[in-house]
Amino acid sequence: MSFASHAGAGAGDQQHRCCSRTVHFVLVPMMAQGHTIPMTDMARLLAEHGAQISLVTTPVNAGRMAGFVAAVEEAGLPVQLLELPFPAADFGLPDGCENIDMLQCKDDMRKFLEACGALREPLMARLRQHDLPPSCIVSDMMHWWTSDIARELGIPRLTFSGFCTFASLSRDIVYRNNLLRDLTDEEEVVKLSGFPTPLELPKARLPGSLCVPGLEEIREKIYDEEMRSDGKVMNSFDELETLYMESYKQVTDKVWTIGPMCLCHRDRNTMAARGNKASLDEVKCLQWLDSKKPGSVIFVSFGTLVSTAPQQLVELGLGLEASNKPFIWVIKAGNKFPVVEKWLADGFEERVIDRGMIIRGWAPQMMILWRQAIGGFMTHCGWNSTIEGICAGVPMITWPHFAEQFLNEKLVVDHLKIGMEVGVKGVTQWGSEQKEAQVTRNSVETAVSTLMNEGEAAQGMRMRAKDFGIKARRALEEGG
Repeated sequence: MSFASHAGAGAGDQQHRCCSRTVHFVLVPMMAQGHTIPMTDMARLLAEHGAQISLVTTPVNAGRMAGFVAAVEEAGLPVQLLELPFPAADFGLPDGCENIDMLQCKDDMRKFLEACGALREPLMARLRQHDLPPSCIVSDMMHWWTSDIARELGIPRLTFSGFCTFASLSRDIVYRNNLLRDLTDEEEVVKLSGFPTPLELPKARLPGSLCVPGLEEIREKIYDEEMRSDGKVMNSFDELETLYMESYKQVTDKVWTIGPMCLCHRDRNTMAARGNKASLDEVKCLQWLDSKKPGSVIFVSFGTLVSTAPQQLVELGLGLEASNKPFIWVIKAGNKFPVVEKWLADGFEERVIDRGMIIRGWAPQMMILWRQAIGGFMTHCGWNSTIEGICAGVPMITWPHFAEQFLNEKLVVDHLKIGMEVGVKGVTQWGSEQKEAQVTRNSVETAVSTLMNEGEAAQGMRMRAKDFGIKARRALEEGG
């Protein structure tokens, strides 16, 4: 049974009450850019196949989706935002704190998730009032409470995690076997028995290791409702993770790979409209890229949630400079430290003016990766960035920081063999990144020089990356 046909299968009674036979998907993303962006891609893909889409969001996050809204309106797609007030203040958060990237510390995560849970009744009321009864809810796995809505409405609830299959299978093994329960040493190595290939990582690099008071109870609800759901959708494709998908289907047979969803964007304008408004002159950026030799530029970007210490940013910049390779370096808005800005202005930008471009804030990552000049991608290994790099056929330098990023690194480096590690040492957690072991300028220089030169290892990674890029594009074709 296909994903779409299963999604509509539980909505029979509601469908008969409606004069229209249009399938109505309700998508509920987690309010974090890395979670929201793939669900906007999903909304577009489903709408292109004739479904009506309600995308649930909040006022602040709706503002960030202006580019997406304009793009679907221009395409005439049946997608509407279903905007709900977010009760931040009711749970001890500042008014307007409506996205995970706005949290001041990791201890606010529990408050944020509880505030999300308070959207249950308002969302239920809006769905009952909707002209077209919903056929299916597809929600981020963290919104466990949407299962209650689906059961009450008598429709399926499918979960979306934003992880790859490799990481999802690892997470399931960790949770199902309580592998972290009695471990107190963050550096203790854990072997994942039952994984189809040998896999072991320190505790702090495994799913479920984030320590926040009160989060464990919520985590259990998330996992329990995920297991009870009517199925899972994955932003991946079978040819990328064949072995891991086969193993994961032994855990749950109701799982669909519907990616790479980013490939629903087929032109520069829709690529640039993904996520926030870009913090650069797009035309100038593309002209700069097109002035460089094919495959000569390294693109450096660490996503929206990573917080990097000022000294680490300086080390990174000096490593890029020492490599003598052209680069585009994205420094996110939250990392605009005065000491770093002063260092950039005191000579660095002038020294690299002919071969370096620095973007402060949000960058249209997919648009940049797709340019012929890009020959490598230094990434934090969030799955969105990883799958975008794979689709672009670009080899990677991996610099994971927290969560499943270390698992994605394992997939890229050890299993797909389309990347190399920069050499992150020690262990780290989200909210404590500035305590991570330093990656030196020498490590950065070595990694960039190795990947961007014509050595045998780099050529092998480049060839395999291009091959997976072709397979990715084929996966989203008719019959893929």
